[in-house]
Amino acid sequence: MSAIAAPADRRFRRHHVKPARRRRQWRAWVRPALQYGALAALLAFGLYRGGAVTANAHVLRIDRIVVRGNTRLSKGEVLNMLGGLQGESLLWTNLDTWRTRLQASPWVREAALRRSLPSTVEVLISERMPMGIARINGEMYLVDEHGVIIDQYGPQYADLDLPIVDGLTMSDGGSLTDEARAEFAARLIAALRPKPQIARRLSQIDVADLHNALVILTGDPAVVQLGDDQFLPRLQSYLDLATTLRERVPDIDYVDMRFDDRVYVRPAGKPVRIEPKR
Repeated sequence: MSAIAAPADRRFRRHHVKPARRRRQWRAWVRPALQYGALAALLAFGLYRGGAVTANAHVLRIDRIVVRGNTRLSKGEVLNMLGGLQGESLLWTNLDTWRTRLQASPWVREAALRRSLPSTVEVLISERMPMGIARINGEMYLVDEHGVIIDQYGPQYADLDLPIVDGLTMSDGGSLTDEARAEFAARLIAALRPKPQIARRLSQIDVADLHNALVILTGDPAVVQLGDDQFLPRLQSYLDLATTLRERVPDIDYVDMRFDDRVYVRPAGKPVRIEPKR
């Protein structure tokens, strides 16, 4: 039987038919992307909510404040300056803001705050050390070695054995202290510390003249001029000569000890020059 050639049906010519690959590829990556996006969104929301819950959890709220280093400031005064810190979030509260509040107190020279899990803030106070009792416009104030006024002097500070310091204000007679004069007075006080028996007798200091400190000792009304250095040896020399000076000049106004080879004494009248015994 002879072969019959039948025309090809165009419907079955597959090599001319292109499959819809682009649509299938688009669907292939869109669905996983949506799934992963939804998962990421849920994860981010969970982290956000978890962080909010953690930050506001009762266990991480400040319920204890420990204060160390305070001597003159009571714990109650420190806590009063930190009013509002208790109950804050331990993680998110700004401790620098609270530190600034503390350092606004004249008694506080430096302050440090530290978090301690789960709910404690530790406060370390470094207080100013009073150098003397400044006499300013007839009022008495505690001052430190830089002339910072700490507090008005009163009976609550009677335990402080400090000299009265005059001449700390500026030459214009204002109420602000001069740092250079305060440091001059502090240097004199520090120079006497190696001899406690002399340091304890220091009653008054006048530093109006930055080149000549004047001092008065307990039990001795004479004003002793010491210059601007060698404070201890000059004051020791005066004490060694005091009895002899009183024998020669019973009523002494001031004694000038600034010169190594001679002493000037001012009685009620003109100055008297006294040569020390060699």
